[in-house]
Amino acid sequence: MAQNLATLNLPESEWLAIDQSLVDIEARLSGLTALNADQRRSVLRMGDKSEAFCRQTLEVLAQNPQVVPPSLTLAEAHADLAALDQLRPRLMRLQRLTERANDTDTALGSDIMRCALDGYALLKVAGRNQGLEGLRRDLGSRFSKAPRVVEVDGIPEGEAA
Repeated sequence: MAQNLATLNLPESEWLAIDQSLVDIEARLSGLTALNADQRRSVLRMGDKSEAFCRQTLEVLAQNPQVVPPSLTLAEAHADLAALDQLRPRLMRLQRLTERANDTDTALGSDIMRCALDGYALLKVAGRNQGLEGLRRDLGSRFSKAPRVVEVDGIPEGEAA
């Protein structure tokens, strides 16, 4: 049964333009931070509720500078908040684009897999008379399974004495 979930036929010039655009985006966003696994696990996170708290706290502190010691780096926090507000709409666009690209990747792979499976089924039926049995057998190795080892009381069958 034919399937065509996705078609993506861009000329080479478009792929080159996309690659150049990605280079430009990567260069312009060279200031993005990469956290290692330990940092990702241990970093303090700001969720939706925490964000409202943070915004309100920064605003109250800005309105009352007499209570802010120099060590609090309030100006950096305001700059980080402004950068976050600028980054988020772009991040949302990139996430939507990435999601669509992943869906297209899945759909193209599914289309290819469906065609290959249908073609393999044809080889099984019609390939015998065309001298394709050896090739069909090689392709069929994808479906071969290793024999399952049945365990009896935690011991592989045949080894229990």
